[in-house]
Amino acid sequence: MSLPADLPDDIAALRTLIAERDAALAHKEVVVTELREQLSIRSAEIEHLKLWIAKLQRMQFGRKSEKLDTQIAQLELRLEDLQADEGQSASVAQRQKRPFRTPQCKPLPSHLPRDEQVHAPAEKACPSCGGHLKHLGEDVSEQLEYVPASFRVIRHIRPKLACSCCDCIVQAAAPSRPIERGLPGPGLLAHVMVAKFADHLPLYRQSVIYEREGVELSRALLADWVGACSDLLAPLVDAIGRHVLTADKLHADDTPLPVLAPGLGKTKTARLWTYVRDDRPCGSQDPPAVWCAYTPDRKGAHPQQHLKNFTGVLQADGFAGFTALYESGRIREAACWAHYPECFFILSEANWQQRSCGQSVIRTPHKFELFKGTARTRAYRPWASMSSRLPARYRPSSRRPA
Repeated sequence: MSLPADLPDDIAALRTLIAERDAALAHKEVVVTELREQLSIRSAEIEHLKLWIAKLQRMQFGRKSEKLDTQIAQLELRLEDLQADEGQSASVAQRQKRPFRTPQCKPLPSHLPRDEQVHAPAEKACPSCGGHLKHLGEDVSEQLEYVPASFRVIRHIRPKLACSCCDCIVQAAAPSRPIERGLPGPGLLAHVMVAKFADHLPLYRQSVIYEREGVELSRALLADWVGACSDLLAPLVDAIGRHVLTADKLHADDTPLPVLAPGLGKTKTARLWTYVRDDRPCGSQDPPAVWCAYTPDRKGAHPQQHLKNFTGVLQADGFAGFTALYESGRIREAACWAHYPECFFILSEANWQQRSCGQSVIRTPHKFELFKGTARTRAYRPWASMSSRLPARYRPSSRRPA
């Protein structure tokens, strides 16, 4: 083993040099230990947040699920920050050629177009002997790239042709436009609508984004385009509604929407009623569809108006506005199974005279009829109102639930 030529010959100097080296190694070990602890803590926090997000997402289908959306969004943001810090640490480690755990990436989708770039070696002949080079093989690696969207102007040129014998002039008809004498093309209108309603990007923010591209589109102009698109899409919405309501089975639900209240300086809660037709699990070849209807409030008259011509089976929750639809028998009820476990939970938690009531009902299928019409509408109501629908032997005592 060869030794460096600049090592001193004095034993005392060698001891000093070894002591300094040991101190430096000890310091590096301390730094490595601290970094490992930080990485372990960060990884544990990431896993903890993932578990919380998964739990809250499961809870979204339970009661008061709308209140969990904000908390889930905040946890998602915190998780993104932690994962971004981890990615930064990986980048620094790769630049410094230090080992670091690299994330496992899924294969790139096969439907994406591939642009091949061949990087041929600069040598035309063997750099060792000058001999002829022949193809041996190739290494292929893929990189995901994004081509930013860009504006372009499409010029419609319509030449005029005149007859040399008479005064006749011919010219092709002007192509139709989505908005009569309007500036935007169909692709731009689709982009504005998707950005506003699917990506929740307000029009004033879109205006700023487009301005960075050198195109000035005011918010008022974009709002006019959105209104014109709403008029253009109205026949399509009506056709989807007719297709959905001709089904034999429907699933209905409503979602709260915060809407600005003009003049009040605050928001009010509107509703988006969703009606789903999907018989594919039953082997049907009919195309599935979703029809949405907006209302400024949650009155029961709205679903009754939407379904006034529907006949068949309706699967919905326990909202009282659906109850009137079942009275005539024209619409049959299919209660939502997601709400029955909540009823069992309330029964098992209550202070019953027979504590095994909930277990006996679950284990005995025919006794499930006890909750027909009860679990659907009263799972979220006080336990006393629900217990009044049960037989006397299953009713709770006069004491409050434990």
